[in-house]
This record gives sequence, structure tokens and C-alpha cells, in this order.
Amino acid sequence: MQVLTDWKDRFSPFFELGWQAAIAPPDVLTGLSLDERSPENIARSLPMLEWITHTYFQTQTDGWEHVPDGQVMLIGSHNGGLAAPDTLATTYEWFHQFGTERLIYALMDSRMWQAMPPIARLAVHMGAIRAEPRLAIAALKRGASLAIYPGGAKDVFRPYALRHRIFLNGNQGFIKLALAYDVPIVPMISHGAHETLIVLAEIYDNLKAIAPGKIPWPLGIDPSVMPIYLGWPWGLAIGPLPNIPFPRPLHTRICPSIRFDRNGEAAARDRAYVDQCYRLVERTMQAALDQLVEECEGSRV
Repeated sequence: MQVLTDWKDRFSPFFELGWQAAIAPPDVLTGLSLDERSPENIARSLPMLEWITHTYFQTQTDGWEHVPDGQVMLIGSHNGGLAAPDTLATTYEWFHQFGTERLIYALMDSRMWQAMPPIARLAVHMGAIRAEPRLAIAALKRGASLAIYPGGAKDVFRPYALRHRIFLNGNQGFIKLALAYDVPIVPMISHGAHETLIVLAEIYDNLKAIAPGKIPWPLGIDPSVMPIYLGWPWGLAIGPLPNIPFPRPLHTRICPSIRFDRNGEAAARDRAYVDQCYRLVERTMQAALDQLVEECEGSRV
């Protein structure tokens, strides 16, 4: 009986929030405002996120001492499809380490509000905003930190064969923001989430080449990815569908912060310098991921 009571206490608040998000009017929880983030609702969600992180995925984490005081820009590369379990784990650990009041917003693909509005609206309570430059700038001006996964959908659905490669998709917008507002970049890496959804291939470019401009995308949303994968509950499936991740152990790591020699608007407009900074972040994250893979997979031998 105590187990059932604990289960109810842990999960009920989260599902209540999910239901409220699902029935919310279309003009609220849109991800277009910084004011709908709710420390109270974050706190209500933490017991569920803790169970997901430490029981379902048995997550190990380290490196949180590398997060400096003040504003930071967390930059990650993630795996595991729309469930993005490493992102969930990192979200829980941030609030566990720093509490619900330390202001942070996470940039989320705007298509989530079209494809899966209840989940997108629920994420707004946690601090999700649409991945639009004006909103990111507004958050930085408010003194908030940002969490960004520059690789987006192509990163989270990258094939299993590329699971140990950092993929930022050439997106340099986060570098320009970090330079313009003199915010340190804190890389986030992870191991294991690629085993929660086995992406066999990515065929979006093949489809576009076969029928350019003629594909009737579901809901009229061009997904920018078309993975073929093995996963629950579909088995062998195609397309960026919601999934239930396999319960595989995860290891998340926060890397030492990166500060650049030059900052300010002039530095952010210098294309060569922006590219140089982007390559530095990419190389740093890849070296850290190589080390984490060696630690995690070496322990299996």
C-alpha cells in the first residue's frame, strides 16, 4: 500500500500538469512569453523527473561544479528521438543542483507546438520557449541562462552509427549570442541515450531528392528529418514519431566552461571569428565525448 501511495504522490502532480496543459486555451503556454515559466510547477514535476532520471534510466552525472555563477549558455548534443532522455536527465539535474528559482530557459523547436501541443505546453511550465532569436535575446537581457541544442531534430535523430559524433548542424546562432552578450558556454554531453531508440538510417534528403516540393507532410509540417528506427511502441518505424525509450543507463557530463577572447557586437558580426569559436566548441565537445565513451564502454569489458 505504501508503494502505491508513493507512486501516486510522485506521479499525480505531473499528470495533473499534463492534463491542464492539454486542455489549456490556445493563447496560453505558447512558448512566446518569458512569464509562463513556473517555479511552483517545476517543483511539482521534480519527483517524476527524479524517477525517470535515476530509476528508469539509472543516470550517472558529473561535472556540475563547472557551471559558474551568473548567466551561462548550456550547449548540448542529444540523442533518443522526441523522448530525448538525456535532455530530461539534464533538466532534472539542473534543478536538483541549483533549485527552481535560478532562471533558465530552454529553446524548443516551434514545430512542437504544432505536432505535439500538450507536451510543448507542459514544457513551458519548465521554462521552454520557442527557438526564436528575439526570445533568446529577451531571456539574456532578463539575466537568465539558456539551454540550447543547436543540432535540433537532425541531432536527436542522428543514426546509431553516428552516436559518438557531436552534431551541431552548423548552427552558429548560439555563438553569436554568446559573443554579443559575453556569456560563457558550458558544453553538455551524454552517453547511452542513443541506445534508447535505435536509429537505423535518416532518409529525409533522399525523399527530398526524389520528390522535391511534392511531399504531403502530415499536418502540413516539414519535419526536416525522416528516421527509420527500432523503438517502443512501434517496433520498426519511420518518421519522427513520439516514442517510449528503452530503459538504458545514461551518463551525462557537464564540461568546463568556454570563454572567448573577444566579445561584443563587433565580435558577433565577425564571420571568421564566429566560425573559429564554433569550431572550438565543436572540437571541445567531441574530445569530451570521446573521453566519456571510452570511460563508459571500457567499463563494459
